[in-house]
Amino acid sequence: MLKIGEFSKLSHLTVKALRFYEKEGILMPAAIDEWTGYRYYETTQLNKAAAVKAYRQLDLSIEEIKAIFSGADVKLILSKKADVLTAERKSIDVRLSVIKSILEEDKMKYQVTEKIIPETTVYYAETTLKKYQDIMSWIPAVGEECAKLNPDLKCSEPPYEFCEYLDGEHKETDIRIRHNEAVTKAGTESENIKFRTLPETKVLSVYHKGAYDNIGEAYAFIMKYAERGGYKTSGLARESYIDGIWNKDSADEWLTEIQLPIE
Repeated sequence: MLKIGEFSKLSHLTVKALRFYEKEGILMPAAIDEWTGYRYYETTQLNKAAAVKAYRQLDLSIEEIKAIFSGADVKLILSKKADVLTAERKSIDVRLSVIKSILEEDKMKYQVTEKIIPETTVYYAETTLKKYQDIMSWIPAVGEECAKLNPDLKCSEPPYEFCEYLDGEHKETDIRIRHNEAVTKAGTESENIKFRTLPETKVLSVYHKGAYDNIGEAYAFIMKYAERGGYKTSGLARESYIDGIWNKDSADEWLTEIQLPIE
């Protein structure tokens, strides 16, 4: 019989760890002196101690180890753990790729984050604009038309308004565009005004501050980020307007968020 200190040295498990595994019912002492409380272990328990240490090094949880010792399928548990570790490795690879990209740049102009856009009901309208600048007169007109059709309709809080470009490429003229604005519920439709419910969506997000003349840089950055990170896109990019001509005197203070839906 080995005292707990001796067993600790042979098993390479700390006394603290042995007491923890005893408490969890994973590795129990072979005997406990009822007078002194000393724990004693058999040398035959070294194999189980080694198994516990090995499983913990594979990042298995206490519950998973308990399940294995209770007769669960070891291969199934390890297969699930392999899937988790593979996903973690992919996440690490993405972050390493981004860090490498940042280090290669003179400065990082944009910060990319992942976020979840909850399920959202929007009213929307589509048109073809002669030039990009026409958007600032067309969007208010869309809002006025929707308000006339639905005088009691309320926009969501916080506001969420965005445009999607339907051509799939940059165009200087004849730009096909869809404007969307989040509302609390669907309302009355017309030939121009429609409603739809967008499912919960995971997106990559960057903020562009300033006039729209250079917003293409933000699009290029987020597309490159997605490509280098191995992301798979799942829809059109959303150009969400936060601050603009309607509430800021200077174009330098305009703020636009580019959201790229991903799987």
